[in-house]
Amino acid sequence: MDGMGIAALGSGLWAFPPSRDSDGGTAWLFHSQSGASVLVDVPLLSDEHLSWLQQQPRGWIVLTHRQGHGRCRRLQEQLGWPVLVQEQEAYLLPTLQQRHSFGEQRELEPGLQLLWTPGPTPGSCCLHWSQGRRDVLFCGRLLWPRGLEDVEMRIGDSTFHATRQQRSVGRLRTWLDAGQPAQIACAAGLGVLRGAKLVERGSVAIDTLIARN
Repeated sequence: MDGMGIAALGSGLWAFPPSRDSDGGTAWLFHSQSGASVLVDVPLLSDEHLSWLQQQPRGWIVLTHRQGHGRCRRLQEQLGWPVLVQEQEAYLLPTLQQRHSFGEQRELEPGLQLLWTPGPTPGSCCLHWSQGRRDVLFCGRLLWPRGLEDVEMRIGDSTFHATRQQRSVGRLRTWLDAGQPAQIACAAGLGVLRGAKLVERGSVAIDTLIARN
């Protein structure tokens, strides 16, 4: 995996290297408690990545924001996994086979839940993985790393709606239980983590962000 740039993070979690097909975004893969693979956003579609993914258990491709789609159709054709996308952005993938969409929330299995968090893009969403020892929030581009235990929102020209993005962070806090998440997996900007991939003490990081804003 080192030669492919895929980082193993223990307990069935991996991070892909940034993809030029997704504006430098990071995709993630984990194995859920049911044994299914969950691919969060689309990595660079190289032969090495595709071969590695084909060796994983069958599962889902979950898209957290439109910049994370990459070459989703091509990947789905090769893997045959169903794709789950928030309904506001399902129209961007009209020819996908096995395309599923959701509105406000969706549970894939116990401890694996999605929440619509518009702002960065109309159909941005977060995926919370809370099973066994894992308590990870995959936040797409709603949150960006600011430090090893700190996150921020970024409002730029590509931001769909800044006010809704702020509201989504507040809604995210009430959706999560107290003390959750332990870790945050962001879709971009991981360079500030100095080689780490996950923001630690995620619950405190979100609380600090809300207090700052």
